[in-house]
Amino acid sequence: MNLQSVKTRFGIVGTSSGLERALATAVRVAPADITVLVRGESGTGKEALPKIIHHNSARKHGAYIAVNCGAIPEGTIDSELFGHEKGSFTGAHEARKGYFEEADGGTVFLDEVGELPLATQARLLRVLETGEYLRVGSSKVRKTDVRVVAATNLDFEQAMVSGKFREDLYYRLNQVPLMLPPLRDRGEDIHLLFRKFTGDFSERHHMPPIRLGPEAVELLKRYPWPGNVRQLKNIAEQISAIETERSVDADRLLDYLPELPRRDLATIPEGEKNGAGPGLNEREILYKLLFEMKTDLHDLKSLVLKMIQEGRIDAGSSEDQSLVNRVFGEQEGTDLLRLPERAGAEAGWTPPPAATDADAGFSESMEVEESLSLLDSERELIQRALSKHGHRRKQAAAELGISERTLYRKIKEFGLK
Repeated sequence: MNLQSVKTRFGIVGTSSGLERALATAVRVAPADITVLVRGESGTGKEALPKIIHHNSARKHGAYIAVNCGAIPEGTIDSELFGHEKGSFTGAHEARKGYFEEADGGTVFLDEVGELPLATQARLLRVLETGEYLRVGSSKVRKTDVRVVAATNLDFEQAMVSGKFREDLYYRLNQVPLMLPPLRDRGEDIHLLFRKFTGDFSERHHMPPIRLGPEAVELLKRYPWPGNVRQLKNIAEQISAIETERSVDADRLLDYLPELPRRDLATIPEGEKNGAGPGLNEREILYKLLFEMKTDLHDLKSLVLKMIQEGRIDAGSSEDQSLVNRVFGEQEGTDLLRLPERAGAEAGWTPPPAATDADAGFSESMEVEESLSLLDSERELIQRALSKHGHRRKQAAAELGISERTLYRKIKEFGLK
């Protein structure tokens, strides 16, 4: 069976090299009756490969059972996998076959195998090595002929070091490793998948399909997709359901892409300071810190203002007066603390003497000058980062320590090319 027919049969979309390599390996090892371990981030579609392996093997006429190991409570996982005898535990009113017994001659797919408790790992290792197992509450050894395909997003190396996963079981499961690439490494597939998901939604609900403008397509490809294909499908269906205008541009698409957490500021190696290398110099690092301080101060002001409006800040308390004045400045803080008074509340607070006109003018000019200076610095740093990286927004955003979405908005705000 060629790869195109496999994709068609199992609804797989994409032409990236990493995806096709995983599919080709799955088809190639399917006839060989060996254990396969599928690895990849959550949401990459790992559940498709075990089906491909089963349906291209000599076991295709046998049972195929998929088990989500992470969804079964630790107290019942052994019973689910290996079965139990009547009366073996409270609630065991009759004997029951487990998945390994039901799938005899077929395939068992153990999804999230890294979530198995250690005692169950020992039982599974015995099944893989000898085909033997015991039902819970029984001393009779039973045999099964089952092929196991496992999948996980677990970091096995770390889990083995910490004693949470057996090393011998890992090597037994990992006879043939398959790695599904994350969506961010499948740039050429992202728009294809988006079109498939929106097309499926439109056909199912009898709606016109969504069309993306060129900049929106580029933005879709550059977004890092931490939730992988699952996240892309959710967003595609959100847009299909909500948008009345079926042509979506980059600005509208941004509203559906969650803001990613800012990465920490990178430390600058000694040889890269003062423009000596590709990193930022000390002045640029200072600008970045100022930008983050500006954002934090804005958030703090919003929070304090909300507390004043809700009456959670006591205008008669000297501590609360001091807090507000420190956040907003003496004069602005005094005005804000009059909010409850204007609303008819008893403020119980006497404002300090008003500043002189000369003082007010000096303070205002300082604030305006500081604000303009900060905006100029921000614009300059963004322009330098874009120029340095040939106006590639993804690399410029990484250099600045902000998300590409934020950079996109800043470019529009400052009118940068």
